[in-house]
Amino acid sequence: MTKKVKLRSLIIGGGFTLLFVVLITRIYWVQVVDGARLVTEVKEKHWSKEKVIQQVRGSILDRNGKVLAEDSPAFTLALVPRTIKDNNNQEEVVKGLAAILSTPGDPSNVAALEDKIRKRLETKREWKPTEQIEIRNEGWKIDSEKADKINQLVKDLQLKLSEKEQAKAVGIVLLRETKRFYPAGQLAAHLIGYNNKEGKPVMGIEAQLDNYLKGVPGFLNYEKDRYGVELTGSKSRYQPAVDGSNVQLTIDKNIQFYIESALQKTYDKWRPKSLTAIAVDPKTMEILGIANMPTFNPNKYGETKNQSDFLNHAVASQYEPGSTFKLVTLAASIEEGMFFPGDTYQSGRIIVADRELHDHNRVGWGKISYLEGLKRSSNVAFVKLGLEKLGTDKLRQYIDKFGFGAKTGIDISGEVAGRVKMQYAPEYATATYGQGLTTTMIQQTAAYAAIANGGKLMWPHVIKQITNPETGEVVEKYDPKVIRDVVSPETAKQVGEYLEQVVSDQQIGTGRRAYIEGYRVAGKTGTANFVLPGHVGYAEGRWMVSFIGYAPLEDPKILVAIMADDPDLGGNYHLGGDVTAPAFKEIVSQSLRKMGIAPSVTREQTSQPTEKASQGKTPDLTDQSLDEAKAAMNKLGISVEPIGQGPKVIAQSPLPGTESGGAQRMYVLMQEGEDVPVPNLSGKSLRDALEVCSFLKVRCQSTGEGYVSDQALEGSGESRVLTLQLKSYKELLEDPVASKTDKSDKSDKSGKSDKSGKSDQTVKKDSPSAKTTSDTVKSGADKKNADSVKQNADGGSKKTASPQP
Repeated sequence: MTKKVKLRSLIIGGGFTLLFVVLITRIYWVQVVDGARLVTEVKEKHWSKEKVIQQVRGSILDRNGKVLAEDSPAFTLALVPRTIKDNNNQEEVVKGLAAILSTPGDPSNVAALEDKIRKRLETKREWKPTEQIEIRNEGWKIDSEKADKINQLVKDLQLKLSEKEQAKAVGIVLLRETKRFYPAGQLAAHLIGYNNKEGKPVMGIEAQLDNYLKGVPGFLNYEKDRYGVELTGSKSRYQPAVDGSNVQLTIDKNIQFYIESALQKTYDKWRPKSLTAIAVDPKTMEILGIANMPTFNPNKYGETKNQSDFLNHAVASQYEPGSTFKLVTLAASIEEGMFFPGDTYQSGRIIVADRELHDHNRVGWGKISYLEGLKRSSNVAFVKLGLEKLGTDKLRQYIDKFGFGAKTGIDISGEVAGRVKMQYAPEYATATYGQGLTTTMIQQTAAYAAIANGGKLMWPHVIKQITNPETGEVVEKYDPKVIRDVVSPETAKQVGEYLEQVVSDQQIGTGRRAYIEGYRVAGKTGTANFVLPGHVGYAEGRWMVSFIGYAPLEDPKILVAIMADDPDLGGNYHLGGDVTAPAFKEIVSQSLRKMGIAPSVTREQTSQPTEKASQGKTPDLTDQSLDEAKAAMNKLGISVEPIGQGPKVIAQSPLPGTESGGAQRMYVLMQEGEDVPVPNLSGKSLRDALEVCSFLKVRCQSTGEGYVSDQALEGSGESRVLTLQLKSYKELLEDPVASKTDKSDKSDKSGKSDKSGKSDQTVKKDSPSAKTTSDTVKSGADKKNADSVKQNADGGSKKTASPQP
């Protein structure tokens, strides 16, 4: 018994001893070995509290300090499911919030959002009283307008509760946050870019200059008790936030608005695939405005479904420029002393190696001066200037000097260099008028600015300076830079004066729709075919339409370039001048008024010798010789086309005393008799052909659509019938018979019938798909079908279709 007691006592004593040893060891470990770490950990996790002090992201401003992007208050919607359940008003909450947060005008979106909110509230069977859930993304960082509507909903729900419960919450909470806000909405969206709701910059200046804009967050660290109250005598650390720098752009908010307003009108009317415009100060190449259509609202970037709408085509897309590129050929030939405006050449077509290149109307305008060729945007004129006079080496030298084929270095991300690759003579020939190579809009803008400013190629830039938001101190400044001289000031002045006539000549100037009353405007139109991705050859009936110009000519303040990608011209490229030139006119006229630039010239002083024709009446040319008639009408800018042979004018169309309006030509009858020869009408539009038939009192009927490719005359006297075979422009280019028509003059310019009453021309049979119309043409006959075919457009040159100016 004693032994058992002793053993029991020994075991119990040993156990207590072991427990005591373990306890002492643990206390030693906690106090001595691991003490420092545990003290540090408890201070950090339980005794200390750290608050993050959010910095303010820098603002983006226009050149005049107007805000384009800034931080602003935002609200995130949170729901308390337990409270909503207790109030027994879940459906009212669900439907009320869905109506506020959903996309307007989309019932399916409302229903989907209702279902989403309902499922979030029913995720758990039992919620803790303080648990909250957020409704993302619809309720995340909403603006003040939606927050006000939610607050009103809360008030309405509280009124429906009983009097005892009205003091209770309804389970809807708005958490205050900060988000990026763009006060002008879509204005300059492609340039500014946007920040997403996570606060990360996605594109544009926001992403490009994020290191300057974002700033550095601060913090406040202090020791607290279990209630969160700061401990007396505790050490605290404070690091203030550093706000981001402000970025001031060269953009003028007003001019940017003018641009986007004009582009929207153009986009709505012509429905192009895309539309791009750039406005600059040509002396500094500071960008005053830059825009694309379609566009997006950076405040609602998630509503933009088509990712291509985010692309800044001004720098990131390349095109065959068409006739706007003729600036290079013109400037180079003047600089090298090879351009003589009064010299003449045969317009229409020219052979280069094995390629036939031609003007837009194939037959041209006869033998005309190079100045007239510029006004009409004749491709043949520029092939002769660039290939025959300058030569391939000089031409390539000037293309490089003007900056094509290389990036401009503009401070906008995503720029491409374009493609300039010429090897054979036909490639150089087509390059003289802007086909077979690609450029960007910013490259062309810089090239035209070099002419406007006296010959200096400048660095284009959109960032003016970066400043400290507190002190206003300039952190970094971006000054204008001259890249190189491309032509002399004298050459640049001459080029500008010639380009002014392209706009001011209201009869044959291809840029006449850009004319602004009271200002001297210089500019050039361009229409070019383009190749569809994955296809060989140019797309039929689809064009790139552009206009580039500047004003006032004597002291340029603004230069605007506009490009329309594939506008809906209904297959009629002659309408290209109606697309971009009017938009240019609207932008520049508003901008000049905004700048305080008063009109400086009268209409008669703007190099418009042909403008008088639009205000006068046609003179009586009867009994005048052909030379006298041409001289008289040349003063009015109207060309004379004789019909028949004889010493004196017998009749004319339009009749004497007729308001000349926009007439470009006059037909004069030089031969008496009923069988006056019908001239060769090959290459003419239906409108022009009908006018000749009406004048000669010949019954006219047409087969097909487009331009005259062949003709046949039957009968005699007043019973004569002229049958016209019409073909599309592409068919004319590909038809070797039609190509020879003008060279051989099949109708021998007399149009005399053979003994059978038929002319020496034959009409090809209709294809099954061809349309046939028959019109009896009297004096003043219906010209409905012809009205869609306009004159004064320049054309192109590859094997498929020709670009207009």
